[in-house]
Amino acid sequence: MRKMLKNIEKKKLFISGKWHEGSESYELKSPYDDEVIATVPLANSREVEEALDSAEKGAQVIKNMTSLERSQILEKASRVLEERSEEAALILAKECAKPLKAARAEIARTIETYKFAAEEAKRIHGETIPMDAAKNGKGRFAYTIREPLGIIAAITPFNFPYNLVAHKVGPAIAAGNSVVLKPANQTPLSALLTAEIFEEAGLPAGVLNVVTGKGSVIGDLLVKDPRVKMVTFTGSLEVGLGIKEKTGLKKVTLELGSNSAVIVDSTDDLDSVVARCVEGAYGFAGQVCISVQRIYVKYELYEQFVNKFIEKTKQLVIGDPMSEDTDLSAMIHQSEAERVEDWLHKAAKSGAVIAYGGKRDKAVLQPTIITEGSSKLSISCQEAFAPIVNITPYETLNEAIEFVNDSNYGLQAGIYTTSVQKAFDAAQRIEVGGVMINDIPTYRVDQMPYGGVKNSGTGREGIKYSVEEMTELKLVTFKL
Repeated sequence: MRKMLKNIEKKKLFISGKWHEGSESYELKSPYDDEVIATVPLANSREVEEALDSAEKGAQVIKNMTSLERSQILEKASRVLEERSEEAALILAKECAKPLKAARAEIARTIETYKFAAEEAKRIHGETIPMDAAKNGKGRFAYTIREPLGIIAAITPFNFPYNLVAHKVGPAIAAGNSVVLKPANQTPLSALLTAEIFEEAGLPAGVLNVVTGKGSVIGDLLVKDPRVKMVTFTGSLEVGLGIKEKTGLKKVTLELGSNSAVIVDSTDDLDSVVARCVEGAYGFAGQVCISVQRIYVKYELYEQFVNKFIEKTKQLVIGDPMSEDTDLSAMIHQSEAERVEDWLHKAAKSGAVIAYGGKRDKAVLQPTIITEGSSKLSISCQEAFAPIVNITPYETLNEAIEFVNDSNYGLQAGIYTTSVQKAFDAAQRIEVGGVMINDIPTYRVDQMPYGGVKNSGTGREGIKYSVEEMTELKLVTFKL
């Protein structure tokens, strides 16, 4: 039986702790069935200015709060989200077609992420400096402290609209900063619910402001405003490069995606490796920055691996995200599914084999397996952000590592091997921000450092590491 999300009234902007009518609005539609699910404000320049004014005042308030007070607010926000977890999951299923199973998993992670932030708020500290280690340091004492930056502009994507917001808002509050949050156009409801949660948790007015609407209007205003001290962005390479060019000396953290690879060298349990790779390739229709897009399998295992992979993929349930049984549903927009369908047609013309899938129904693209595909094809060398995986055989580990590194991206990679020596060798030579030994690159827990090299971005997320990015180190010395 299809679950119904309660009627959502016309949504409002959240500025200075109050809900404001927008001067313009747009209709938000479900990616799965094109049903209108909400009317959402299109913030204009005046409303963005109000949000920045509010954040400027909020920054002074939260800066003067104790670590304990900030921690308690974050802990309460975590509890409120837990109480409203099913409501939050249903919003995900509607606004971004995330299957309920995956939606509930994201909410559980988000609850944990805010708990990590609550704990980290109590652990922000500096260190003493051994001044007398230098000739001119005798008779001096020094220490460092970490101070909040001020206003953080957070620009978030559609694929994890609760947890990736938490990775920006949580550490910002923990460190004593205010935030102006601009969520993705397709996922504003989750951001507005997050604002409700922090309002209930007692966050002072102005510390969190949510402005919804066009990135071309809001993004530029946030990125260029001198009051904004840091921009944290998750999204496309093209937009990330534009932000980098406009920010000047502001701090910037950019997480820009990947075409993540896994090497299957050796294993005692091929079935479990296949199952894990299927999960990593098709979770949320492959719309995950560290989705498994390329798999390199040792020749001896290749044929068996492909056959098992096809059989496992056939077991996936495709359909309505509101169904308890659904594993894979619509992509975020039909245009995205059409883009990837075009890539598949070009790949087939160039000699690649579509071993399974490849068919599209509106915004739903079947889970697709490609073999014999060139590394120069768009579906291999670019970020697909779709339920597509390329499986390629290799002869030596050196060859496999060269395949993985033959990419403009470098977020995370994985390798399955029973050899400790090969594991350490791969960890050292693979050019990515994180190497997962005996697991897929899609693995992430929320306290680990997360970020990439090359075109995958700059800076690191993960609460402790985000706090470091969102604070300024100050040195204090005493002449005794």
